[in-house]
Amino acid sequence: MTQHDSGMKERIKQSPKASLYWFKKFVQLWSLQTLTDLPDRLRNLWQKLIGSYWFIPTACVLAGILLAPLLIAIDHQFDSKAIKEIGIAFTGNDDTARAIVTSIAGAVLGVAGTTFSITIAVLSMASSQFGPRLLRNFLTDTSNQFVLGAFIGTFSYSLLILKSIYQSDVASGIPQLAITFAIMMAIVCALLLVYFVQHMVHSIQASHVIQGASNDAISNIHYWYRTYCDTEHQHHVAESEDIDDYCYWHKIPIYAPVSGYLEQLYTESLVTLAKDYGGVIEMYTHLGQFVTDRNVVGHFYQRPAKHASHIERTRTAHLGIAPRPVDSVFWQRFATSLHIERRRSHSNDIGYSLSQMTEIAIRALSPGINDPKTAVNCVQSLTVCLSVMMRRQPPSPYHFYIPSRDYDQTPIVANEPRPAILAVVARSPTISDFISTSLGEIRHYAMADLMVLKALCRAMVDLNYARVNDAQRQSLLHELGLIERAGRDNLGYTELVTDLEAMCRQARQFINTKGSRRENFVYVSKFDAHVRKQLRRQFRES
Repeated sequence: MTQHDSGMKERIKQSPKASLYWFKKFVQLWSLQTLTDLPDRLRNLWQKLIGSYWFIPTACVLAGILLAPLLIAIDHQFDSKAIKEIGIAFTGNDDTARAIVTSIAGAVLGVAGTTFSITIAVLSMASSQFGPRLLRNFLTDTSNQFVLGAFIGTFSYSLLILKSIYQSDVASGIPQLAITFAIMMAIVCALLLVYFVQHMVHSIQASHVIQGASNDAISNIHYWYRTYCDTEHQHHVAESEDIDDYCYWHKIPIYAPVSGYLEQLYTESLVTLAKDYGGVIEMYTHLGQFVTDRNVVGHFYQRPAKHASHIERTRTAHLGIAPRPVDSVFWQRFATSLHIERRRSHSNDIGYSLSQMTEIAIRALSPGINDPKTAVNCVQSLTVCLSVMMRRQPPSPYHFYIPSRDYDQTPIVANEPRPAILAVVARSPTISDFISTSLGEIRHYAMADLMVLKALCRAMVDLNYARVNDAQRQSLLHELGLIERAGRDNLGYTELVTDLEAMCRQARQFINTKGSRRENFVYVSKFDAHVRKQLRRQFRES
């Protein structure tokens, strides 16, 4: 037996094992333990489809392929004389029909190539001016995808109609309604070409790109941050003794299953996993963070054997949680509870959305572009996002599991409270972290630009109107001190340093003043105060 034959037999033996492996992978992914996070998983799948440039054009091609035989079948059900009475219907012979459909197919295919070339040119310019992370915003633009899909769909539809014309003659009837629809689609494609050019010119403007990134960040903030305080959850946190005690339990390190960026953390799956194994899962890694397969991303704390949750009681025996040792099934289920990608992409990560505006500002401050106005626009948009975040309730790191009652075996007592059992502890960045990674990075690259530094100082004052506690005020004062020091050490002229220090001093006094959130802040420099005084004196003398 040759080496080739033995290798072939080995691959044949391994192919059923590979098929069985992927089948188990699929069953594990959509098992009962992961169905609790099915909406989030479907949302991530939909974001991937929208993020791909082929999804909507492919759907348009399929629509054209389905419309062609449908309209031909409808056309054969009508009398050709009745169709000719319709004013806009096509009434020519088969040669004219072939010429029209052939022209439409060739024209829309050429225009589709032109639109694709324009899109590539815009993507190249956007990558160099705004950064490669902003390319997804252009690729996921549904308008561009729909225009390209309309051209390709019309081309596919015209080819199928052309085939039916070759199989028909004047006696048996030409698909007049189908050809009429092809003519109408050609007119629509011409209008879409004009719209595409206008839309692309508008989409490459810096203000439009920044606004799109800001809307994306606010959408993610609304996803994670609530407008109200969950009193029931706060009650669970106050009553739970495990929050202070779980750190002293026996712990097992949890490693990342693969290397990459954490794009999604399916909390409900982790809660179910912790419940089934009778412990607490603490995650140290947050969304957007890079991990390797050797990183300790968390710990699993096993409840002690004498823990209250394991003790069977007379009336609440159903509350007992049977502890299980960690096995291979635990690690498989944990792997499906994380969504890790080798490259960082769009998700519900707030930090990723804010970093897009930060990258635009940093590139605008580079010597090759030198556009501080765009950087100021980014600072203002980041201020809007951070102010929304400050006014809302941050996500709680604690996730509980409330056992269900066994109505067949356990007697029911009216209004008997069911204790919440701690299952998952997942940390998330704070407001101070977001300020440091967004406005703080812009400050680092704008140390010699007075315009941007004053915009950052103004941003601290604007965020002061949205603060709800003293910790946020301390974060604003800390960042304000760094802004003042950056200008003092890097601005070239003494007058500029004096101007920035005066603005930071007035901003600090305004933030520390009680009731400042109900007052208006207006910075008046020493020179402006002198000019106003002179103008007021001249007005009185006149």
